[in-house]
Amino acid sequence: MMDTTTFLNYLTAQPGYSGQIAHIEHIPAREARYAETDKPLPDRLHDCLGKHGLLPLYTHQVEAIGYAREGRNIMVSTSSASGKTLCYNILVLERILTERTSRALYLFPTKALAQDQLRNLRTTYCPDLLRTEELDTFDGDTPRVERAEIRKRARIILTNPDMLHLGILPNHRYWSSLLRNLRYVVIDEAHNYRGVFGSQLACVLRRLRRLCRLYGSDPRFICCSATIANPVEHIEKLVGVSFSLVDSDGSSHGEKDFVFWNPPLIDESKSIRRSANSEATELFTSLVSQHIRSLTFARTRRLTELIYVYSQRRLAQSNRILSERIKPYRAGYLPEDRRRIEQDLFNGELLGVVTTNALELGIDIGDLEATVLTGYPGSIASTWQQAGRSGRGESKSLSFLIALDNPLDQYLMHHPGQFFGKNFENALVNPANPYILGAHLLCAAWELPLSKSDEQFFGTTFSRAKEILERDGLLRERRGRWYLSPAISYPAQGVNIRSTIGESFAIIDTQTASLLETVESSVAFFQIHPGAIYLHQGESYLVTRLDISGRTAYAEPTTAAYYTQTKETTDLHITRTIRSRNFGQVKVFLGEVEVTTTVVGFKKKAQFTEEVIGEEMLELPPQRFATIALWFDLPPGAMARLDEEELDPAGGLHAVEHAAVGILPLFALCDRNDIGGVSTLLHPDTGRAQIFIYDAHPGGIGIAEKGFDLTGELWQTTLRLIEECPCQEGCPSCIQSPKCGNNNKPLDKRAALVLLDGLIAGR
Repeated sequence: MMDTTTFLNYLTAQPGYSGQIAHIEHIPAREARYAETDKPLPDRLHDCLGKHGLLPLYTHQVEAIGYAREGRNIMVSTSSASGKTLCYNILVLERILTERTSRALYLFPTKALAQDQLRNLRTTYCPDLLRTEELDTFDGDTPRVERAEIRKRARIILTNPDMLHLGILPNHRYWSSLLRNLRYVVIDEAHNYRGVFGSQLACVLRRLRRLCRLYGSDPRFICCSATIANPVEHIEKLVGVSFSLVDSDGSSHGEKDFVFWNPPLIDESKSIRRSANSEATELFTSLVSQHIRSLTFARTRRLTELIYVYSQRRLAQSNRILSERIKPYRAGYLPEDRRRIEQDLFNGELLGVVTTNALELGIDIGDLEATVLTGYPGSIASTWQQAGRSGRGESKSLSFLIALDNPLDQYLMHHPGQFFGKNFENALVNPANPYILGAHLLCAAWELPLSKSDEQFFGTTFSRAKEILERDGLLRERRGRWYLSPAISYPAQGVNIRSTIGESFAIIDTQTASLLETVESSVAFFQIHPGAIYLHQGESYLVTRLDISGRTAYAEPTTAAYYTQTKETTDLHITRTIRSRNFGQVKVFLGEVEVTTTVVGFKKKAQFTEEVIGEEMLELPPQRFATIALWFDLPPGAMARLDEEELDPAGGLHAVEHAAVGILPLFALCDRNDIGGVSTLLHPDTGRAQIFIYDAHPGGIGIAEKGFDLTGELWQTTLRLIEECPCQEGCPSCIQSPKCGNNNKPLDKRAALVLLDGLIAGR
């Protein structure tokens, strides 16, 4: 068992240690609490569970079984590695053993997780309870020659939202046996279905329930989630039916030391810190050098590749064998490459992996001793999910959270109680988003003509969305039913449920003329613009040309020792005010807006030092979209104080906007990139000084609404963040933004403090 104290002492004795440990939270071990079901499990199931060491059952597992037996839909929201999987497996297998025609559908957010769960199911329950062929995955990798056979024989089908949307629902006649006999729908990792992806899945699930009604079934839903603030509200919005909550965790866990690690200041007056990527490299290589099996998480694909490259070089200097026992892992790799890395980590051939959140989910990669999180993952739930990948079971473990140089990370370093003592964030979905709902109504009409009764599935905005589609000639009414226009064929093909915007862009290696990978169109201008450095499996590529109409980027291998970061400008136009409220003399609004974003250039930043070594301009077309925003007036008394103290009002507004946008993810389960902001001394639509915070996704996903509800708390937290930052004039830890199109000018830290004081006081 790893001695975490010894390892931490080793770190603090290193020459590069300079007081990085901001906080250590010791999480004591917890003993298990067990219970028995009111009605015994079927003998065969009970014996099989006992044989594999899965008995006795935890209290939350027994509670879930009891609720489901009463016919309720259940949401199990407990900690990582608490045995949530067993909750649904027991219920599904009990029904299969007592009703031979019954079937179940398991939904996982990724193909990798579905494949992993299939292996576990077959290992545990075949052949004692099921034949091997009665369990199978159905996804994009399933050979076409096997699909008809799987539809016919599988009692439990494991799939993902994409395949349910694209392959199963539009072809429901082939799936009539499954839909007619469907008793349980399992949704695992439900907290992952938030924002755009969650809103898309909400519509897919309504289409599923609608087709189940057609075939005469009414399946119960069993859903599992990491701990979030609003589990019942979230799952009821996601599925559209009522749920009972199971959240009293009866599982055990070992001790964990959770270290908040803040890179040291290298310029105190400007509050500039050493690179978090360098710190992650140091920690990861130290762990691997001590043969401590570890995962290091990075926020993006690019940073995953960078930290892997840094770590491999560093390890190779002292031990080439160790440098060969680490790998990068992320989405975009070929399935066979990902499976091989997972298996090598599980078998112990790899000592460490640098990964995106692709390994945050419950893929079985064996027992790990440590996790390193490079930057706050954006939510408390995701942080615990990632940290929980080490120390599964009863063993002792260690986790590091390395702070980035941004407002949210730095706030948590100075207020660890906000993390360890705070309620979790709210997961947000918006199935009524008009961009999303309209597309799914076309899919639903392809599957079965729409009728007025479909409002029970799609909600009160159904009629309005249907009318718009009819007006645009996409739906045609006949005898009280709405049919798809003959010009439209297979509409599901045109809907990417992980985005609200169009098709992906392809990246072509110009040396080999081969496809490297694909990038979502919504981020293409930010990642594969001309001059961008794009990383793929540790190799750097320079984007030489972007064919926008052909949706293709051309890239060539490069040895450049820098990476690129875009700059953009944003304009915003108010189209409709939805709600408003008063804070003293200050008015806060929520409404519909149109946002125009233009990528205007990019910075070249040195790989290890993060130093800006060059900037270039770009000429790319603007991107426009409608979304939801909150905005607020500025307090007259505070504006007068700015004049008296000769402070810069434009710099103050700009600073408040940056800091508030940076801190909002503390309240909503979202990423910093899900939010945008605009500030102006004179907005053309209002004639006043204004700060806007908007959802950075067409149609909105609920973030602005949550910010509107919590505006007072948002102002107070933003004020505390800026007050406590040790810099003199503003820095990346408080009021600067890495994506600011104006190069973070103007900014005035003192003016921001005056404005926030006035906002909170309401004058």
